[in-house]
Amino acid sequence: MEPLNHKSFERVVSQKALQMGNSFPCQICVVGFLCGVCLTSLFMAALTSFGSFQFSPILFSTMSMASNSSGNSTFPNDINKVTRSDCQFKLKETERLEDSKSSREQNNDERVSLLYSAWSAVLNEPTSGGKEHLQKHGISGSSLPHAPHLENCKVKTQLYDYFDKRKGNEVFPPWTTWKGSLQTFPVAAINEQMQNLRHDAVSEGAYPPWIAGSDEENYPLTRKVQRDIWIHQHPLNCSSPDVKFLVTDWERLPGFGIGAQIAGMCGLLGIAINEGRVLVTNYYNRAEHGGCKGSSRSSWSCYFFPETSLECRRHAFELMKSEDAWSKGIVTTKENYTTKHIWAGPTPRKWGLQWNYLQPTTDINGTLLASHRKMDIRWWRAQAVRYLMRFPTEYTCNLMNEARHASFGKLAAEMVLQSLAGDWPKESSGRARSNDIDEYVWSNHKPWVPRPLLCMHVRMGDKACEMKVVGFEEYMQLADRTRRHFPHLNNIWLSTEMQDVIDKTREYSHWNFYYTKVRRQAKINMSMAAYEASLGRETSTNYPLVNFLMAADSDFYVGALGSSWSFLIDGMRNTGGKVMAGFLSVNKDRFW
Repeated sequence: MEPLNHKSFERVVSQKALQMGNSFPCQICVVGFLCGVCLTSLFMAALTSFGSFQFSPILFSTMSMASNSSGNSTFPNDINKVTRSDCQFKLKETERLEDSKSSREQNNDERVSLLYSAWSAVLNEPTSGGKEHLQKHGISGSSLPHAPHLENCKVKTQLYDYFDKRKGNEVFPPWTTWKGSLQTFPVAAINEQMQNLRHDAVSEGAYPPWIAGSDEENYPLTRKVQRDIWIHQHPLNCSSPDVKFLVTDWERLPGFGIGAQIAGMCGLLGIAINEGRVLVTNYYNRAEHGGCKGSSRSSWSCYFFPETSLECRRHAFELMKSEDAWSKGIVTTKENYTTKHIWAGPTPRKWGLQWNYLQPTTDINGTLLASHRKMDIRWWRAQAVRYLMRFPTEYTCNLMNEARHASFGKLAAEMVLQSLAGDWPKESSGRARSNDIDEYVWSNHKPWVPRPLLCMHVRMGDKACEMKVVGFEEYMQLADRTRRHFPHLNNIWLSTEMQDVIDKTREYSHWNFYYTKVRRQAKINMSMAAYEASLGRETSTNYPLVNFLMAADSDFYVGALGSSWSFLIDGMRNTGGKVMAGFLSVNKDRFW
């Protein structure tokens, strides 16, 4: 009975279902259901076309459930066929888009390399402008975009020379409140009111243009001190019997690095100031190489503007031949003073005890170094090194151009090409004509580097006999500390003599490291003198000075106060508008 009743029940249900299926409302419901399935399919396909392939399993699963509920219908098979062909079409379309993108990237890389090599040619052949290379690649000089990371060293040096000489009998050079090339704008020579304003500014004691930032952004009284040192070193009449001289060679003992040489000369400048003498530097052994040409060979003036005028130098050297000048003490040399006097002699006090007002911005172990017993030397060396390095020469400017181009040139090329409207060099209407604002206002801006930039001087090797030497990891901890406060900081300019330090940078992939390409020490017990000798005189002088100037201009600095090099870099920064950037040191200094 049970099976019979079950069959009877099925027949009744089937009949009812047939009646309902033949009814108009039911037909409407079925059509509505099928339309809903179609709309759902189209909706899911639309999502898939936007690249959301993760929705495909959901689409396929949904359609399978619909086919199972429809018995033997062939509709689901058709849907599967359409979906597969649709996916294949979209995959091919995506492949074409990826191929197109890859082609564009390859083309862009080629353009970046072409622009970088064009700038390299101009940089290496400044007189010809790299014409042969440009012509070879179908580039006209007028269509070559401006290189934002390079300076026009010849023009820049001419401007520095303009700022380092007096006009007639004026007490100061033409220093005014205007910056850079704006001083030379032609209206100044025509406009009488402008001439009077300039004269008044000069008469009132305009500040020297090599100081950046306000008084609050530098060591106390920096602008006045720099102005007064220049006046002291450039007397109106060098031949006056009242003018005395201190003529000296730079220290040349093998154990003296560049930092020690500069520190010693800072001491001698202090002696000259205290005794009312004009300091005249003579033989500089590190400039005795083929890169320093003519009269600048074996002279500080190969790298930076001389410490005094040419007239004073000539007169001082004439006096050295006079026994009367020696007997009257009109001229003295380094040998007239003891080592202690040079290195730890009295700091010039004509400006008062300004070191008592130094801002505590040096961090050691998380604590600011407020004071120590050699604050006067720290203040004075900062003033002295700033004066001695006030203006780089054309030779040094070119060294900096080469270093920036090697490190940042391709980044600059990418940036410039992104800013161009056309497909350079194919679509180029030529370089825009230079305007007054380019020449007189914007020319004063510093060359581009990726900012913010942190400079790090890692001193190891034989320095262990003089100070506490720490590993690269501790320097990086201080860099990470800086980054936690400035999360947009990604770039480090690294200065070190150790190859091991360079190798360890691979462990810090979240930083961008830049450094000069020079052979470094492989052995930790190698002396600095032996290492420099292995590099040769020119390389061992050029690359440290490049690192020094990069550090002076960087946004942040990590080093070791126990290193005289770091000590001097810190001073250069604190007279260059960087006081409030601070200095993170891995050790305490030796209280020089």
